[in-house]
Amino acid sequence: MIEVVNRQRKRPIDYERWHAFTEKAGKLTRVDDADGVTVAFVSDRAMREFNRMWRGKLATTDVLSFPAAQAEFEKAEGVNLGDVVVSIEQAERQAKEHGLSFENEIAQLILHGLLHLLGYDHETDRGEMNRLELRLRKQLGIDE
Repeated sequence: MIEVVNRQRKRPIDYERWHAFTEKAGKLTRVDDADGVTVAFVSDRAMREFNRMWRGKLATTDVLSFPAAQAEFEKAEGVNLGDVVVSIEQAERQAKEHGLSFENEIAQLILHGLLHLLGYDHETDRGEMNRLELRLRKQLGIDE
């Protein structure tokens, strides 16, 4: 089950678009249809607080992933992979910096977050996550 939530007021969110994209990206990354994923759109202010709380960094960031740590009895109700949190304001800035559309930037961030929920870690995997992400971007039609 995929849920898309909007916790910011800077920009309207197309829930159906991001639900459909997350579902499509999930299929390519082999996220099971029963796996739960939440994509949350937040402000820079909220993202700075999450980044400070969970990573000890005093700045905003573009995307954070929060894998769900489920007990075995909770999995009987369905697997919840976790949450992907995207800063709308940071995504807008990065889209301009990278010469991408806002939509392509958001798509890249959701994909990046999903890969983290699946256990990939670009800081330790010698480029494995990056190679996979680039391949999936092409399959999903996301401009680089």
